[in-house]
Amino acid sequence: MKPRIPPLHALRAFEAAARHLSFKRAASELHVTPGAISQQIKLVEAQLGVELFVRRTRAVALTDQARAMLPPLRQALGQLAAAVEATAHAGPSGRLSVCTPPSFAARWLVPRLPAFTEAYPEVDLHLSTSLQTIDKRNVTEQAEAAQPSLDADILVRFGRGEYPGWISDRLLTPSYVPVCAPSRLEGAHPLKQAADLQWHPLIHDDTLPDLEDRPTWLQWLALAGVPDLPTRRGPHFDDPGLVVASAMAGHGVALAARPLVSAEVAAGRLCMPFALAIPSRFAYFVCQPAATAARPAAVAFRRWIVATADRDHLAEQAGS
Repeated sequence: MKPRIPPLHALRAFEAAARHLSFKRAASELHVTPGAISQQIKLVEAQLGVELFVRRTRAVALTDQARAMLPPLRQALGQLAAAVEATAHAGPSGRLSVCTPPSFAARWLVPRLPAFTEAYPEVDLHLSTSLQTIDKRNVTEQAEAAQPSLDADILVRFGRGEYPGWISDRLLTPSYVPVCAPSRLEGAHPLKQAADLQWHPLIHDDTLPDLEDRPTWLQWLALAGVPDLPTRRGPHFDDPGLVVASAMAGHGVALAARPLVSAEVAAGRLCMPFALAIPSRFAYFVCQPAATAARPAAVAFRRWIVATADRDHLAEQAGS
């Protein structure tokens, strides 16, 4: 029976920890947590049936088995890096699959994608959406489960950013603001101050099931100084896209992520009657398994989407 080779990301974690003789410094190099490095090394040890490190109170040392394994492993990783580097000189090309939350794709990414396809015409981009890219209560299990079930080279995730074994960059940390159709600023009870919300249905976003993970109308009204207004009335949706669509249709006032409604506000389809915003505990992150992070097409996309998000953030701050 052929020996089972440990995963590449686990071997890279071992090599980095062995080179630094520190799980912490290896974690910093690979953009993961020290706990993730420890887990990956335990995986290698379990599959090989040997101990690789002598773990002490404030340091680690290599075992004889680790010292014997390290030189050929470094040579193999170096050859792999050289092959990837040689391919990278050809420029970004080939198929690239990206999976994101549905509302992020529809309201933020898709309107901006022409700039990427114009800059990288040789990249065959395939975009899909999945609610699995939105974190649940158990973040570790959610991150691990996403790897085999989502067939994508890159994920955009909405969550806390704790993704062991993944390289991740923060894109957007949305603040939530009230938005509504322009007609809500007129009529018998126009929205002029927060207390006027008592005359308007409140649209609720239930995408994140745990109340402590998402801003709520109750929290916003408390910040606005009107905590006694009723908040239970109004429709509830489990898709931010439906929340925005309902607000644009004039059904009420929604508490929506500002980056996902900026285009509708600029076009006049929505308006923000109040400037007060409430921050989210979650953020959008672009994520990729460390083992495939050097693919030229993936590098190009990650650099482009991070730069685009940074420009949007600066523009939002300038317009505030």
